[in-house]
Amino acid sequence: MPDNSDRDAALAMFASLQQRAAKAGVTLRQPPSEPDTCCGRGCNGCVWEGWYEAVDYWREEALLKLGD
Repeated sequence: MPDNSDRDAALAMFASLQQRAAKAGVTLRQPPSEPDTCCGRGCNGCVWEGWYEAVDYWREEALLKLGD
């Protein structure tokens, strides 16, 4: 299971960048969906690790489109 502060920060970042994009007339793809298959045992290769990698990729792509 993720650290809630990391998850909350990712969700806030999605909202912030989507808001900036809307104001700039830029279309961003949808952010990655949160995993719903975590067993909560802290597995090596947890689905949340993959989600955070997808979050980073989404952020990089969004910033490129926004010209940052």
